[in-house]
Amino acid sequence: MKATKKTFALLLFSLVLVFISACNNESASNTEIDSDKPYSISIMANLHTPEVPQDKIKDLLEEKTNTKLEFQWVPDNNYEERLNTAFATGSLPQAVFMKNQTTFNQFKDAIRDDQFWEIGPYLDEYENLSKLKDQIIENTMVDDKIYSLYQGRPLSRQGIIYRKDWADNLGLSAPTTTEEFFEMAKQFTENDPNKSGKKDTIGVTDRSDLVYGAFYTVASWFGTPNEWGEGEDGKLKPAFMFPEYMQTLDYFKDLHENGYMNQDFPVTSKNDQQALFINGTAGIYVGSMGDVQSLYTDLAKVHPDAELAVHNYVEGPHGEYGIWSLPGYGNVVMFPKSSVKTEAELKRILAFFNDLMSPEVSNLIFWGIEGEHYSVVDGMGQPAEDTAKNDREVKPFQAIEIGEPETNGRYEGYHTYEPKAKSEELFVENEKYLIADPTLTLDSDAFLANGERLRTIIQDATYQYILRQIDKDGFEKAVQRWLDQGGQTIIDEFNESAGN
Repeated sequence: MKATKKTFALLLFSLVLVFISACNNESASNTEIDSDKPYSISIMANLHTPEVPQDKIKDLLEEKTNTKLEFQWVPDNNYEERLNTAFATGSLPQAVFMKNQTTFNQFKDAIRDDQFWEIGPYLDEYENLSKLKDQIIENTMVDDKIYSLYQGRPLSRQGIIYRKDWADNLGLSAPTTTEEFFEMAKQFTENDPNKSGKKDTIGVTDRSDLVYGAFYTVASWFGTPNEWGEGEDGKLKPAFMFPEYMQTLDYFKDLHENGYMNQDFPVTSKNDQQALFINGTAGIYVGSMGDVQSLYTDLAKVHPDAELAVHNYVEGPHGEYGIWSLPGYGNVVMFPKSSVKTEAELKRILAFFNDLMSPEVSNLIFWGIEGEHYSVVDGMGQPAEDTAKNDREVKPFQAIEIGEPETNGRYEGYHTYEPKAKSEELFVENEKYLIADPTLTLDSDAFLANGERLRTIIQDATYQYILRQIDKDGFEKAVQRWLDQGGQTIIDEFNESAGN
């Protein structure tokens, strides 16, 4: 009996040792991840299509990156709500896309509260991630630290699309100064550019959007700062407090008063703005030069002989060209500490995103499978004609792209329409003349709380001035209301954040 008890004790002791060894091995696996075994990663991303994608691209992506991916596809129109709910309940996945710059800014307090991993110290360890552009990385920094990987976008698409056939009829070239632009708008309105024998045309078509419509772009030509600028005293102040903004107001007032643009532009939608161009009423469109393809496609159905051209360089009265700049990213991805528990986990997830930036994988998630979803023409990608198939199988994965063609090596798009191809070149050319927003990485609680509400005061006053409903004194009174209702606090906080 004693021998039996001794044997049982030895057996029990051996089992305990095995259990401890297993626990130790499991603990080790949590810190040293087996690189040969597919690693599971959960990702939350925007869905811009009606349905979640089929698994064809996902299966290939997992194979090429040695991962097992769990996607949480969230429709874009309620993405913020789902993101905030997941954050509040501690149920965020391991990699979380922020939707846009505004949403990213709303999470800065959580970043400062150490709820997301700082990834800056690791980027140089990854061949592809280290290629991300410094300028754009800096635009995503929080307190001079890097917490996210960005999804690249052109820094400026803004410029002019105009009826080249009308310009040729009137002996006009692309405008290179604000005076020449005004003259083209005048000639397109008064001198029968379509040879109809009627007064049935106008120069500029615009819409109720000061930023992506014509106003901010023309303001850039005049040298107006991008949202905020540095005054003579070295302090930051909003763009509408600079004399160049008032010069732009006078310029638009003259365009409007002379009938060289659509009179109801403050209440005109983008669709209606484009309709005026497509139906042959207006000859100049100021906005994203990339719109030239869709505008031409629809215009040619009505006016098959129409010709379009794109142009960007317009000098202001000071003899220089400038163009307002976006931050260079459309989205960022971050890594919550609530779901990424260890440095080893973080580094394995970063390795996946490093693989995502290889040319082979970048082309897979953006274009799909060569020969099925796209073809390569002159070293560029051309989508297959079956756009519905591409939307079902490929397009959703474009939402997880990191970097841009310059850094991730994916194919640029091939365009058979020459003005569209030129617009892509002008996006790059604009980068020589950018006017940046100096508050991109600065903080103001008052701006987050009241910025949009206060913006409407200046928007309304801008439209009212152009429509001649108020004069300069009326505009300055609107600026004072902006200051009194919280704007001065925003100015103070941005300057404090800048160290002024």
